[in-house]
Amino acid sequence: MLKKIRNIILLTLLVFGFIWTFYFLYQKSQKAPVEFKTVNPFDTTVIKKTVATGSVTPRREVNMKSQVSGIIEKLYVVAGQQIKQGDVIAKIKIIPNMLNLANAENRVAAAQVNYDNAKLEYDRSKTLFDQSVISKSDFQTVDLRIKSNLTELEAAKNQLQIIKDGVSNASGSVSNTLVKSTITGMALDVPVKEGSQVIESNTFNEGTTIASVANMGEMIFEGKLDESEVGKVKIGMDIVLTVGAIDKESFSAKLEYIAPKGITENGAIQFLIRASISKDNSAFLRAGYSANADIILAKKEKVLAIPESVLQFDKEKTFVEIETANKSFEKHFIKTGLSDGINIEVVEGLKKTDKIKIPTLDGPKDED
Repeated sequence: MLKKIRNIILLTLLVFGFIWTFYFLYQKSQKAPVEFKTVNPFDTTVIKKTVATGSVTPRREVNMKSQVSGIIEKLYVVAGQQIKQGDVIAKIKIIPNMLNLANAENRVAAAQVNYDNAKLEYDRSKTLFDQSVISKSDFQTVDLRIKSNLTELEAAKNQLQIIKDGVSNASGSVSNTLVKSTITGMALDVPVKEGSQVIESNTFNEGTTIASVANMGEMIFEGKLDESEVGKVKIGMDIVLTVGAIDKESFSAKLEYIAPKGITENGAIQFLIRASISKDNSAFLRAGYSANADIILAKKEKVLAIPESVLQFDKEKTFVEIETANKSFEKHFIKTGLSDGINIEVVEGLKKTDKIKIPTLDGPKDED
């Protein structure tokens, strides 16, 4: 009897185990309910733009150079100093050319001898003229000669002084040994020091830069734009500048120049562009700051938009999948407008209350 009961229990457990195993395998083979993330259309501003990289630079920057060669005897400015037009930047001490100096000294000596001889003749002629021994015309000839010799002597002395000092008595306070600023602005750079040798600026030589001066109140952006983008822009377009050195602040600018000819850089054709920066912003822009220019190609404010990633395509038509009342999704064709690469304007076909399925590559997510 006990053996029969034991067999029944074992058989029951075996049947129960078989049923449970079958049920477990069946449940495991069933797919979980599919739930997708959804997003609602929203109001926003859509801006289509292209980006150019470049730097901030003063509109007018002038290199101050010396008109004579020599040694810097005194510097009167330092980088960052505000200066006015006409302010003296540096004083140059001339190191004369020995050959020119010798020639000038010889000319002075010769002119002095001629003048001394003419003076002796003049004194004799004056005495004879006063005694009515010689005629007036003979005396005028002697008088004219001494005046000519005096002029030659003064010219020779002035030339000698110019060669030695860079200035003459005849020129007064005017001296080309003083380097003066030709504009009002800030000294951006003073690349020389007192005692440095400088070379004059002339037709054959650019000369030594004493200081770079710029008007920091009028800054511009200079950058380069790829040939694939340059056809989309035109003069007068608004630009938003972001400067790497200035966080959380942007600057308004307006495109004022597009180069008519491109240049080849790293195998690509680039076009130079220039934009004037608005003075409304109070932040100080330093010359040479790197900057990115967002050139606004088109802009629409307060339009209905959706993420561009939810769009799907059926041949040439655009559609999204909208959630229905029974939690399924149906295809809904829409008409789109301006896109900024992230969000896209919806011209017609959607309402703010619509729930749009977000397609995923990794499978559905159960989050609304």
